[in-house]
This record gives sequence, C-alpha cells and structure tokens, in this order.
Amino acid sequence: MITLAFDCSSQTISIALIENRNIIYEETSRSGLSHSETMLPDIDKALKAEKIKINNIDLFACTVGPGSFTGIRLAMSTLKGLILATSKPAAGVSTLAALALSTPYTEKLICAVMDAGRGQVYTSNYFYKGRDALQQTTKEKVINPHYLLLDIDEEAICVGEGAIKYKSIILKNKRKNIIVDTKTSHIKASAVGILGVEKYKRGELLNPDTCIPFYLRSADARLSNSLYLNNEDKERNCF
Repeated sequence: MITLAFDCSSQTISIALIENRNIIYEETSRSGLSHSETMLPDIDKALKAEKIKINNIDLFACTVGPGSFTGIRLAMSTLKGLILATSKPAAGVSTLAALALSTPYTEKLICAVMDAGRGQVYTSNYFYKGRDALQQTTKEKVINPHYLLLDIDEEAICVGEGAIKYKSIILKNKRKNIIVDTKTSHIKASAVGILGVEKYKRGELLNPDTCIPFYLRSADARLSNSLYLNNEDKERNCF
C-alpha cells in the first residue's frame, strides 16, 4: 500500500511517500515561495523520484488543521483534486497530532504547540503509545501561551514553532520538568502518512463532498461529523 502524504499548514511544506509503514521518500522545505506555487511541483517531484504514477497511489493523507488558514485550505483543495482525479481514498489528520508524531520517541508527555497568530497558540498533548502511535490526552485548543502549562503536571516536552516562539514564556516559571525542544519545529509528512494509514484502517475516510478544514477560533469554520464517510468522529482522539 502506497500513501502520498503532505502538509503545508505552517511556513514549511512537507511531502512524503510511504509504502506500508516504510518511508520511501520525504522532503521538507521552506523555499520562500508561496505554498500554492510549490505544492503540485513538489508532489510531482516526489512521484518522479520514486517512479510512481499518481494512479498507483492507494491512499492520500493531508493535515486538515488547525494551522495557517491559507495553507490548510490549499491542502484540502489539493486533496480533493487528487481524489476526484484518481477516485482513491483519503484521510485527514490533525496538524497537532502530526507534529507530536514528528517528535523523536520519548516516554515524556508531548505538548504540541503551533503559532496561531494574534498572540495565541494551537495546542494539544500526547503520549507515545508504542513507537509510531499516539494517545491524545487533551483536546485541541487555541489559548494564550501564558496558560500553556496549566494542564501539565508531569514531565513534558513542548515542540513546534509555537513552542520555540514562546520559549521564554513557557520556561518563565522555571519548572524543571518542562523542556522546549528547539529541533522539532515542523511537521513531517511521514507522520501525516502514518496517521493517515491508521485512520484508513479504522475506516475514517474523508468525504470530498463535505469535508472542511478544522479551525479552532470562533470566527472560523469547525470540523463537522460529515467529514468522515462513516459519520463518526471517535471523540476527536483519533487524530
């Protein structure tokens, strides 16, 4: 089974090809160009590098939010185009879950943090459940970074561009059990693909006619149950 996965929810764009659970291609870049200029050429580059035709892809996976409104909309529209062109299934993945899975394995709590603009961050907490699976412990939310650690009592690693941007605020309380990982700043498309395959196995597939981006702010659209073909959201802990 070959999965094409991609993410453009932040300043970087990442493309990956996964065969079963093995990464056969992955590239993450920050070119300075708009994602709309590079998305399709980057996908084409990946397919040509591995000599794979688009119709040989078995599953598409992309992040559906939260994140950059423009980036998420671009990813969703690209995904819909690929579904219509190939009639292949697709899975939508939480950006925060993908960010957490992009973190090297740890037994500590992972606090995924993305910059939401307006002095806020998107965040959710996860534990590794095995080497390539996650257990979500808090729902996705958008908050002031000063309140980021309110739900955290145990040892934790804060990851993502949001954690790096607000590192001084996170570490201000001098809690010894909190670490800000400055190396894990972006989402790896391979993590998107792995999570997408798990959703495929659970039958949680995107409906191209009704799927919408997952925004968290009240002024933006919210994820609805119609996103899934089986009309179930699994209490939002299924990534």
